Amino acid sequence: MNTIHWSVEKNVDNLDRYPQIVEAAQYLSDDQVVAFPTETVYGLGANAYSDKAVAQIFAAKGRPADNPLIVHIAEYQQLEKLVIEVSEQAKLLIKAFWPGPLTLIFPRKPGILSELVTAGLDTVAIRMPSHPIALALIRTSGLPIAAPSANRSGKPSPTTAQHVEQDLSGKIAGIVDGGAAGVGLESTVLDCTGQKPVILRPGDITKEEMEVVLSNKMSLASNVLGKSESPRAPGMKYKHYSPNAPLYLVDGESTWIQSLIKEKREQGVKVGVLASTETKIAYDADLVLDCGSRKNLAAVARQLYDNLRKFDQTGVDLIFAEVFPKSGVGVAIMNRLEKAAGHHWIFQKDQS
Repeated sequence: MNTIHWSVEKNVDNLDRYPQIVEAAQYLSDDQVVAFPTETVYGLGANAYSDKAVAQIFAAKGRPADNPLIVHIAEYQQLEKLVIEVSEQAKLLIKAFWPGPLTLIFPRKPGILSELVTAGLDTVAIRMPSHPIALALIRTSGLPIAAPSANRSGKPSPTTAQHVEQDLSGKIAGIVDGGAAGVGLESTVLDCTGQKPVILRPGDITKEEMEVVLSNKMSLASNVLGKSESPRAPGMKYKHYSPNAPLYLVDGESTWIQSLIKEKREQGVKVGVLASTETKIAYDADLVLDCGSRKNLAAVARQLYDNLRKFDQTGVDLIFAEVFPKSGVGVAIMNRLEKAAGHHWIFQKDQS
């Protein structure tokens, strides 16, 4: 398959009538899959009504069939067509955070969306992105667009069109290149269908921000699901965001981490380190990547996936990743790193 590459400036006037957007939207209407930028990461979009179209997402990504997709909309009227009801809590969150990087779980209307989108669940995950190219593409197609991240399943999510091309060129109809994504991590996913809201996947919209809007406490779902459990949102069950080399989260002082690096290198292992700006100078390894300052976790989030992909380009054998505080967007950063590591940790106290 020849993958078309459309380049679009997000700030141009009349994006809905921009030739590249019109052409890409026609591909979506014809049940083809198209990658496009959102404010979080690049998504792999398909007509959410069509089994044929949605099946191509799973095929291109190699995605497990029980892993549900997020539906992207551009108008509030689209939401009413897809869900049974919008709770008062959901209305408050929509008013505060849409368009934006917040996905909400709703009870779905039966017989509307492709069953592949919801993986057989009676709920559906929906968000309204704030990226102007994503909104223009959805509006121009006239369709709700099912769109997981535009990468091979399990690999780091793409934050540039070049990342998408590395993973999916020749497997999808086209890529809309709108430059680098902004947030760098997938959207927050919140289930507010019950009495107490539950965060199924943390993201840029934080627990604290949502609790202020709802005047209500919420919980964070377990980061680990059993093999027989069905995920209610993407990113809950399977290993995700992983570079080729095994990644370990290392919790301890930089001098101790350097001792681990030295030991592995003496064994002939090529070691990569994902470090903060404050500590990178402490490490002597085959590759040390600066993922940003601990004082600016939003910047760490923006660079996370790009850094994980850089390790693949240099062919390291093993990666040690520092840990970050689990507060604010740090919760989302650590959620992604734990998934990337397959929940493999090394603690300094374990070495004493």
